[in-house]
Amino acid sequence: MQAAGLALLASLSPTALLIVAVYLGSDRPRLIAAFYLAGAVVMSLLTGVVILVALRNAQLSHPADRTPRYWVRLGLGILLWLAAVFVARRKTPPPDPAQPKQGLISRMSARPAPLSAFLVGVLIFAPGATFLAALQVIATSKANIELTTVAVVVVVVLNVLLVWAPIVIFLVAPDLVTRYLNAFNGWLRAHGRTLFIGVLAIAGTIMVANGIYGLAGG
Repeated sequence: MQAAGLALLASLSPTALLIVAVYLGSDRPRLIAAFYLAGAVVMSLLTGVVILVALRNAQLSHPADRTPRYWVRLGLGILLWLAAVFVARRKTPPPDPAQPKQGLISRMSARPAPLSAFLVGVLIFAPGATFLAALQVIATSKANIELTTVAVVVVVVLNVLLVWAPIVIFLVAPDLVTRYLNAFNGWLRAHGRTLFIGVLAIAGTIMVANGIYGLAGG
């Protein structure tokens, strides 16, 4: 399923995994991580419902609107490509040790608490381009309401994969998760930008290929 593949790509968020590692290392790991997961799920579900309703009201799932539907996918793919190029070309200056700066997410997660963890989940899982592309595939399909609901739930579950999976494993083997998450986070800090660019490029390629295929078939 194309939407599931795009949702899996959308889940590859270094920031999401870094934050879950912070929360699982806090004084109340289960409670704090659970609120973080709740925020991520709420934001993903709200985004799914809003995008689904908007695109279904635009009637892009109807057979008569086949051409506009694939133009939308092609346009999304091109935007994803442009985003990948922008991130790749953007120069990020090295941090100045004399003037440390912390972003909003860093400040909110520095002192783990249930409410702030929930809000961090909401902010981190604000809709990204790849997740929106997955929802667009579902919304413009010809599936009935039951299948559409199942597809949205699957996409949401996959989108927050790097939050719930470490939490589930932590409940079984907390020491193992803490050790490997800390080691993996070091790799993510070094290669997170490259990973993000790759996700954008792959998702863009999928959407462009699907759009061209649909337009050619139409």
